Amino acid sequence: MKWSTAASQFPRGRLIGVIYLSYFLVAISAEVLGQHNLSALSNATNVMSFILYLILSFLFFFLFRPVNRLISLIAAIFGAVGCVIGTIGLYSTVARQISPLWFFGPYCLLIGYLIFRSTFLPRILGVLMILAGVGWLIYLSPLEKYLVLYIEILGILAEASLMLWLIVKGVNKLRWQAANAPHT
Repeated sequence: MKWSTAASQFPRGRLIGVIYLSYFLVAISAEVLGQHNLSALSNATNVMSFILYLILSFLFFFLFRPVNRLISLIAAIFGAVGCVIGTIGLYSTVARQISPLWFFGPYCLLIGYLIFRSTFLPRILGVLMILAGVGWLIYLSPLEKYLVLYIEILGILAEASLMLWLIVKGVNKLRWQAANAPHT
């Protein structure tokens, strides 16, 4: 099967949700390992979580390409750069000065916008992702010390809601196909 044919087929929303869940589980495992001073194992697990998120970024590109190809591509690039910066930051003190949230914040904003504009996912998921993106950017400001708990709750709520929706309900196939149909 050619790449262009494979890329144009209906994306499997539930599969994307399962990969999203895998990312969550691996990222939580990395956090737990880090808290138990198992830094080498934590770093390796973090790399695995960034790889899963990178895959997720590109799966979302294909999912949201019918909504807006350019914005979907930009979102995928932001997600990919955030993953690369995060991975390098695990091993380089220079790269730690650049927070991956500078990329994951806009990524969530763009994904939220694409969800909101789509017809194949509920708009409330888009609103939640937009709020999460704003929250991740606030996290980088001095306001973070006052809002950290709320920002983390909002980010987890938004991404977990999207993940669970994709696992349980998937994507409205007919609406996705209609959005992906060539416009005459």
